Amino acid sequence: MHAQSASIEQVWTWLAAVADPEIPVISVVDLGIVRAVAFEGDACVVTITPTYSGCPAMQVIAESVQEALHGHGVNNVRLVNQLSPAWTTDWMSDAGKAALKGYGIAPPAQQVVDISGLHAGVKRRAEPLLIVACPNCGSTHTQLTSQFGSTPCKALYKCLDCREPFDYFKCH
Repeated sequence: MHAQSASIEQVWTWLAAVADPEIPVISVVDLGIVRAVAFEGDACVVTITPTYSGCPAMQVIAESVQEALHGHGVNNVRLVNQLSPAWTTDWMSDAGKAALKGYGIAPPAQQVVDISGLHAGVKRRAEPLLIVACPNCGSTHTQLTSQFGSTPCKALYKCLDCREPFDYFKCH
């Protein structure tokens, strides 16, 4: 099938079934890694952005995107790695955040881009402590154990109520 035989919407649907290799319950679309889909001539061009510079999963993600599209008959696929703007957890979909929580990983608890402190003449208050809810029991009585979890994009927390450890997907 030529790329033009598929619609952009159909390609997005196919890519939404491509799982992130490190967290298989979330798709690369819901994670916000896939930034754009376009057709250029007979090529389907997919723009992807790594979650952080040097992310070891990007090669696997690129191969999975190509395999998914080839599997649907789109043979001419070109991947574009876009580094700017840098990926942010703000790009995650609500469905992706819910999938993380269901998997036992606390989703980002705040937005990265917060312009609330940009009011002229207003004194800035000290930043509030981050409140991370336990994905297992929902308690906000949690404690940071380590800034580094199972992958660089996660921190390790423990719940002080149910006593279970859990990963928190850090905002960035």
